[in-house]
Amino acid sequence: MKSSQKIVVLGAGIAGISAAYHAQEKYPNSKVIVYEKDLDWGGLCGGFELNSSAGKFWFDNFVHLSFAKDNYVKENFNLSAEPILHTPDPTNYFKGTQIKHPAQNNLYPLEADLKVKILKDMLQNNFSSLEKIENFEQWLKVQYGNYFSEHFPMAYTRKYWTTQAKNLSVSWVGERMYRPNIEEILFGAMSENTPCTYYAKEQRYPKCGQYRSFFKSFSDKCNIVYGHKAINIDVKNKTIAFDNNVKTDFDRLVSTLPLPLLPDMIGNCPDEVKKAKEDLYATAGIIVSLGFNREDIAKNLWFYIYDEDIFPSRVYSPSRKSPANAPKGCSSLQAEIYFSKLRPQGSFINSQKPLAQKETQDFFLSHTIEKFIQMGICKRSHIIASDVRILPYANVIFTHNMEKKRQILRDYLQELDIISCGRFGEWEYLWSDQSFLSGKKAGQEI
Repeated sequence: MKSSQKIVVLGAGIAGISAAYHAQEKYPNSKVIVYEKDLDWGGLCGGFELNSSAGKFWFDNFVHLSFAKDNYVKENFNLSAEPILHTPDPTNYFKGTQIKHPAQNNLYPLEADLKVKILKDMLQNNFSSLEKIENFEQWLKVQYGNYFSEHFPMAYTRKYWTTQAKNLSVSWVGERMYRPNIEEILFGAMSENTPCTYYAKEQRYPKCGQYRSFFKSFSDKCNIVYGHKAINIDVKNKTIAFDNNVKTDFDRLVSTLPLPLLPDMIGNCPDEVKKAKEDLYATAGIIVSLGFNREDIAKNLWFYIYDEDIFPSRVYSPSRKSPANAPKGCSSLQAEIYFSKLRPQGSFINSQKPLAQKETQDFFLSHTIEKFIQMGICKRSHIIASDVRILPYANVIFTHNMEKKRQILRDYLQELDIISCGRFGEWEYLWSDQSFLSGKKAGQEI
């Protein structure tokens, strides 16, 4: 590649900013431009402010905490923003009881008869001899037995992944789910004095607030053009058309857009590609954000909810991540509710007709507030700021054969000389630091 060509990056999230920065670093004489459909940077690692009578609250888009192990990421994140160090302290809400996380080796608070059922089933695990694990449900039952699996992680799977555990592969699990030995399980059932066994021992968040502050020093060095949503990519003539009637040319193209969106934008795709993209699923997220006039509402950085009649699956506290995210004397929580093509948004709403967007938002806000009050988290009078918004992409769903379908699209883009990176560009379960490194690799591959 010539050193003075035009490099276009689609998307100003963490991967796109990283790709643009590292491409510019490699080719200082080239013109590197990031086109972003929204009016602000950060993407899934971005966020928004809410006004209140007490001042401004900041909410990230979903929970974000860095536990990067890569030295390059850690050093550059820390240069961009001084971190607050947190020790993970998540809890689980299960039918009115708070349980330390992970639940499988912290059963102590449960009623004795429930613990007996769980422990008996774990000790007499009929699945432990299963030779071949073919889905996530089997993986869970091999690890934890039938009873615990069905009442805890399988219920949570329906909420978080929007499908049954048997419909998921196990390629994504890795170290995300703790597998205790029998001594840990028994001890955790008899005592609450258990160590933290969360997979990250330390988590970091910007002292100044806003998770995206960790890569602000990179975004400041990027040429970002806002309000440009790409709708057509002409790979033959190397042009991109946007929804505002603007068109631009490019020599090299890096995309962080969701993988299944690109075939329709390119057009004239092979049937194999069209079919493959239809088999790629992702969750969307409804985030309900609440600001409170008390600073003691949030007890933990985040917690999980197993009860399926409570729609949020995970709740985190921006104000506990950093006091800068809330006015003095205040606190905040954000609840995450997930849906997808596998579990449509309408399945939550008992209505004979589709609701308008405002009615939908009001429904999920009302539900979340009512459940928080029932759970003893807050009183209605404590709430001084509220917001509901729907983010179309949250997590990639690892249905069976997803990797094979994904590879068809990856190979197709590679043939067209389009570099795709980031969580949804790679269509992978990437944490923020991994997305940053994915963008770095993309920028340096040009």
